[in-house]
Parts: sequence; C-alpha cells; structure tokens
Amino acid sequence: MVPIAAAGTVILGGCTQQQLNGFLPGDPNTTNHTGEITSLWVNSWIVLLAVGVVTWGVIIWAAVAYRRRKGQTGLPIQLRYNMPIEIFYTVVPLILVIGFFAFTARDQADIEKPNKPDYTITVYGKRWAWDFQYDTSKVYFQGTQARTDQQENIQDSTLPTLYLPVGKKIQFNIRARDVAHSFYVVDFLYKKDMIPGQVNHEYVTVNKTGTYEGKCAELCGEYHSLMLFRVKVVSVNEYERQMSLLREAGNTGTIGDQYNANTNLPGNGESTTLIPGGQPEGDTTTGSRKVTTP
Repeated sequence: MVPIAAAGTVILGGCTQQQLNGFLPGDPNTTNHTGEITSLWVNSWIVLLAVGVVTWGVIIWAAVAYRRRKGQTGLPIQLRYNMPIEIFYTVVPLILVIGFFAFTARDQADIEKPNKPDYTITVYGKRWAWDFQYDTSKVYFQGTQARTDQQENIQDSTLPTLYLPVGKKIQFNIRARDVAHSFYVVDFLYKKDMIPGQVNHEYVTVNKTGTYEGKCAELCGEYHSLMLFRVKVVSVNEYERQMSLLREAGNTGTIGDQYNANTNLPGNGESTTLIPGGQPEGDTTTGSRKVTTP
C-alpha cells in the first residue's frame, strides 16, 4: 500500500489545476456548489479507474496464466460454483452502486435546497433566445437569437446578457415559452431543464465576478446552437445600476406567460380543442371546430 500511495502522490503532484478539477470548466470556487460538484466528479473517476485497473489486471493475468502452452491439448480444468468469487463480484459492485447513489443524492439534495434568496430572477427559454425577468427589481430584458458574421463567428454584442450580483443568494425560476430547453451556465457546472407548462428552480450564490458563457443544453430545433447568452457577475452597486438602466429604457413590469407560444397548456385557465368533423362559424378552410373548455 505504501508504494501505491507514494506513486499516487507523485502522479497527482505533477497534475495541473485543470487536471485536478477533472478537466471541468471554471474552478471549484466559482459558486457555492461547484466545489462539491467537482469533488463528486473527480472522486467518482478515481474509484472507477481503480476498479478498471483491478479488472484489467485480473483479465490480463487470467489470459497469461491460463493460456495454452506448447504441447498442451484439450481444455483446462473448468471451475464452477466458486462461492467466494461469486460473492465477491456480486457484493463489490453492489457496494459501489450504493455508494455512488448515496453521494450523488447527498450532493443533489444540497444543490436543490432552497436558499431564502436575496434576489429572484425568472428565466424564459424561447426558440432561440432568452428573456430575463428580474422579479425582485421588477424590470426585464428580452433577448434575441445570437447572430454570426460572414465567417460564421458569433457576434458577442448580440448575445442576451444576464446580470447577477456577486455573493448574493439567487433563485432562478426557470420556464419555457415553447418547447423543452435547458438553462446551462457552463462554469456553474449545473443544468436545469425548462419544460413547457412547468416551473423549475435553481439556487446559487456566485462567489466570483466575471463574465461566463451560457447556452441551451437541450436540442430544441434548427437554431439550437445559436441559443446562447452571457452572464455578468458584478458588484451589488453595478447590478443595481444595470437595473436602473432597464427602468430608464422602459423595461418595467413583467413579461410573463402572455408571450408563450403554447396556449394549450395546463393552468392557462382555458384550452382550445379541435373536434374532427365540426367547423367554426365563418371558417370554410377546415373541418374542425374550436371548443373552449375551462
């Protein structure tokens, strides 16, 4: 064990910070959750690689030790019903599965735990852009799809920008206006699905100022790759200044579900159903009629 520990120490000592982070983007201190996400990812890989080394070693040893030698004929002695081996390869994987599940459930419960937010922001995903409703400040921003130049490079100035105050507890209310999307800030190491007719939540405190990349992480149509945005984490004073700029631009109030492309969703109060064989008054182009139900 001592030689293995020494070798592991030497190998890890020569790793870069990116390698120590499991090649994940950002660093463990970006948000209040990135550290535990990174730890879960790296430690899981260490355990899996250890299992792989043992498995590969046993396979290679069996292939070498029990290979057919020159002059041998027939089959080697067959081994059946070896209870210790069968218990080993049943119990060890079970322990690994239970362990992975327990640590993942623990970290996920902590990440999903409500944080009594200082600021609440509603994020709407839409094909193929973003709307940001700053609920606490009662202002909003409506984004448009990212644009490219003649060389197909993204024009950064066209990206919707989400502002966040550093060191403050944020609650995201995550919604979709049309089809399923996914809210993903790359350096935050966490994605949240955006489902039509459903509100999901994400809780985070960002510890470092800077500009971060965001994107839709759910294939949502033709221009999915251009459904991009930026996140600027700034001081509280700068954040409030940005809110004031939105007020001065007239972006006050709410941009709620009235802009959704889907009108036939649960909770809308009414739905429109097409009944085959009928025809609404004045409509000569369809064989269906509209029935409004509560």
